[in-house]
Amino acid sequence: MSQIVEALVEAGKASAGPPIGSSLGPLGVNVGQVVSQINEKTASFKGMQVPVKIIVDEDTKEFEISIGTPPSSSLILKETGIEKGSRNPKADKVADILIEQIIKIAKMKEDALLGKNLKQKVKEIVGTCNSMGVLVEGKPAVETIQDINKGKFDEEIRTEKTELSEEEKKKLDEEKKKLAKEIEERRAEYVATAKQIISEMAGKEKGEIKAKLNEAKIPVEIIKELMPTEGETGAAAESGEGAKEGEGEKKEEETPKEEKKEEKK
Repeated sequence: MSQIVEALVEAGKASAGPPIGSSLGPLGVNVGQVVSQINEKTASFKGMQVPVKIIVDEDTKEFEISIGTPPSSSLILKETGIEKGSRNPKADKVADILIEQIIKIAKMKEDALLGKNLKQKVKEIVGTCNSMGVLVEGKPAVETIQDINKGKFDEEIRTEKTELSEEEKKKLDEEKKKLAKEIEERRAEYVATAKQIISEMAGKEKGEIKAKLNEAKIPVEIIKELMPTEGETGAAAESGEGAKEGEGEKKEEETPKEEKKEEKK
């Protein structure tokens, strides 16, 4: 009869303590050997939480270890050194990744991908980069897939090349900083344009202002951030009328108040 123990461990840093040790101890298995194998199998996921399944034969005390893998997107984030993908992947690119890194991820996810060979699996990972706003070999991911189809990276894929030189790593880091600066500058332009449109359309219906912002291709998150509330729009309209009519309007507003006081008396 077999017992299954499942746990989430930090790659390469599993220990004989809880949750592994406390779960395996009663089964009489060699916990030290289990931990050693887990750390060996998860070494390539350093710094990440990895799901682990341990199957123990209660009679023979033999065990089998199955290592799960984080999502492809998490592995891409780790390789590129960024915290999250782009909120607007078509326009804003947040990082660049090389084919060697793509191959590395494809090999890590080998059992979980649908491709029949490494080349097809590499294209699956490139496709994930596309949805995250990550360039591949300095190009939009869709263009890199075309290059893969033409055989441009056949040698790297055939030899399963996964290592980068220090110079390549340095260039990627510089490219990441450049992309971040471009996103910041582009956002500042969008915000300035959006604020100008909102100011010029003060007093207009919210839907009309939003339509104009969409027409100007202002990103959705900036529209949500800057779009005035109904109260603010109304206040802007009253402010505009007040500037034209002056104190005469104030006197008209005061008259009803006096009438109400007389009614109370």
